[in-house]
Amino acid sequence: MITYVTFFVLAMFIGREVLSRIPQTLHTPLMSGSNAISGITMIGALVSAGMIGGVWAKWIGVIALIAATINVVGGFMVTGRMLEMFKKKPAE
Repeated sequence: MITYVTFFVLAMFIGREVLSRIPQTLHTPLMSGSNAISGITMIGALVSAGMIGGVWAKWIGVIALIAATINVVGGFMVTGRMLEMFKKKPAE
């Protein structure tokens, strides 16, 4: 149990450190790539929430699933807004 919490906290810390070092100009193009990674995270969270027997592990899996889902939806929203910026405006 303590091992799972330790891995969860370390993953949060490392993820924050990695993402904080990405320049803002690269953030939007990298969002579409991170959507695929978040999809893999969602699968891992589903497995964690469903297969591990402890109650705390299931709650951590559910929290990870919610966070990954928010990340995927936000990534698609940002990518959609970025693609809208590059569309040609109709002639008026």
